[in-house]
Amino acid sequence: MTRSIEGSPAPDFSLPNVGVGPDPYGPADAAADHDALLLLFQRDYFCGNCRRQVAAVADRYDEFRAAGAEVASVLPESVDRTRDWQGVVDLPYPVLADPGGETGDAYDQPTRFGALGNLFDLVGRMPLAVVLDLRGDPAVAAAFPGRRPADRPPVDDLLAACRRATGREGAGDATPDDADGGDERA
Repeated sequence: MTRSIEGSPAPDFSLPNVGVGPDPYGPADAAADHDALLLLFQRDYFCGNCRRQVAAVADRYDEFRAAGAEVASVLPESVDRTRDWQGVVDLPYPVLADPGGETGDAYDQPTRFGALGNLFDLVGRMPLAVVLDLRGDPAVAAAFPGRRPADRPPVDDLLAACRRATGREGAGDATPDDADGGDERA
């Protein structure tokens, strides 16, 4: 997926969910309570960069919720393997099993090394983050395809894309100390 297809209809899916929320889970489930859905397509069960990314997003999960967005991690693994992964990362949002990687493929999750990369996710599958605008028919609002295993957009960029998708660009810019508008300086 490239940024040039932003605004295109989002491929629909319903995947087994071993995390928080309904099982199975897809964009229609997220749209019931949210205006955007951030999909974090992971490389593989063993990917350390993937675990660091989902932990960083989980640390700021309340900000995504305040922006009207849900987050879901998509792992190209079996339900059992995805459940084991969730047992390690313990995410506060949906964790979806994509056993054959079909949903990742539908969103054009990048791969490298041709046939070898297609056979072994850890070798070939690259990370992808996609923000869906769920207001109306789900559409791709932003896409962040990785070219290398460590390519991850900063959490601030993901949050900004979610805010743009929900029309809440100014939401969450104040720090907790600034929230009441008061000046705490002496």
